Amino acid sequence: MSAPEQQADPVTGGLSQKGLSAGTVGLIGAIVIGISCIAPAYTLTAALGPTVSAVGLQVPAVIIVGFIPMLLVAFGYRELNNRMPDSGTSFTWAARAFGPWIGWMAGWGLVAATILVLSNLAGIAVDFLFLLIAQISGNESIADLSANPLINVAVCLAFMAAATFISYRDMQTTQKLQYFLVGFQVLVLLLFAIAAIVEAVGGHGFDATAFDWSWFNPFAVSSFSAFAAGLSLSIFIFWGWDVTLTMNEETKDPDRTPGRAATGTVIIIVSLYLLLSVALIMFAGVGDGEYGLGNPDIQSNVFFSLSGKILGPLAALVSLAVLTSSASSLQSTFVSPARTLLAMGHYGALPPAFAKVHPRFFTPGHATLVSALVASVFYAVMRFVSENVLWDTITALGMMICFYYGLTAFACVWYFRKQWLDSVRNVFFTFLFPLIGGAVLAVLFVTTLIDSMDPDYGSGSSVFGVGLVFVLGVGVILVGVAVMVWQAIRRPAFFRGTTLAIDAPPGRRRRAVVAAD
Repeated sequence: MSAPEQQADPVTGGLSQKGLSAGTVGLIGAIVIGISCIAPAYTLTAALGPTVSAVGLQVPAVIIVGFIPMLLVAFGYRELNNRMPDSGTSFTWAARAFGPWIGWMAGWGLVAATILVLSNLAGIAVDFLFLLIAQISGNESIADLSANPLINVAVCLAFMAAATFISYRDMQTTQKLQYFLVGFQVLVLLLFAIAAIVEAVGGHGFDATAFDWSWFNPFAVSSFSAFAAGLSLSIFIFWGWDVTLTMNEETKDPDRTPGRAATGTVIIIVSLYLLLSVALIMFAGVGDGEYGLGNPDIQSNVFFSLSGKILGPLAALVSLAVLTSSASSLQSTFVSPARTLLAMGHYGALPPAFAKVHPRFFTPGHATLVSALVASVFYAVMRFVSENVLWDTITALGMMICFYYGLTAFACVWYFRKQWLDSVRNVFFTFLFPLIGGAVLAVLFVTTLIDSMDPDYGSGSSVFGVGLVFVLGVGVILVGVAVMVWQAIRRPAFFRGTTLAIDAPPGRRRRAVVAAD
């Protein structure tokens, strides 16, 4: 069912031009899936400690500064989606702005980043599952079971299989599951934050620190290198909101709902992050004492370490929230690579099998299974071969995120270049905002690229004296180039620009071909 004849009514239902079920996701559903993909509980419990080590009390300031380029890039995504809703998002938009070669690499960046993070999310879910069981049973040795490679990989593949099964089914199944998982996660995080503030104000905190508005001042960070390190972490904790755009062909009012959902998602997430960071700083301080946020012994899982002190007998709720956060993100993250691969197959950039949708569920079944298979094999092999390679690959994801987000932001600027001066609104939303957002991400990409050449970066592993993170990050990009060249030989029509005219917005079909020339 790669080229369905039935055309979609974008609001009332039917099938989209790629065969997806149109009109099944509303604004609230899209925001919920966006929050799920970001996984705020898991992301912040792992990122808060390292960010404190980099910038101290200025964590709220760095979160806001990291939020700004994400918001500016989201504005660019929204403008592109308004003009041409397409499940290929970065791939399709960059291809129509800069031509098929750059568009293909933008799609590769998105797919590579999301498939690699799928394996990480499954592994994290395994860790927190055994941690939760140990916490509930009072038997700490159970938590050590996740360190056994055979047990770890077996349970990880079980999580992956469950997430794949749900993603393979219709989008409404995903939506219903995420309402419950995200609702529980957010409620527990709010309870955790409020309880921490109450304990701190009541004088029961570990290192109670009085709230101060200076925490929101980015200029109080000790050095630019510390600021850049904190900003890099901050950028990562917002990644995933663009899933709301990859669902655009399945949303109600696809011209506007995905863009609004993306903006709403990042605003809700930044509000939640600021509340939690302020609350935990007030309770635990930023020192390196037993429960201080600067203590490296607790930084891999800050929430777990502090939950007992803050919530007492309800501490297990926090571990359960982090588990549901990673598990729900595992499932919702499948949405992006599957639909991007679907679009790449639809336009002839990949084999036609990727353009197929399930005849009953109207989901990109083949693309979903391929994503799951690659992520599963990668995790299983790396877990046995070298954990350093596994975790350094995850560290290298920061480069991939900046790479494809930045390309998409610049695609917005270039695509609308003839409309920049049509109105004051266009000056900001199609030119200045995406240009600034893209420039910030480009600087971070280059900075990370340079820093990661240091063998001490990441796990401390190296290849011929060059940091492993750099080798992996550049390696993923070069693999993409190799696959692209191979596809250009096998499927030249896309790379000549002739297939880009399919589904192009009115008046833009000629441009799609010209861009390739």
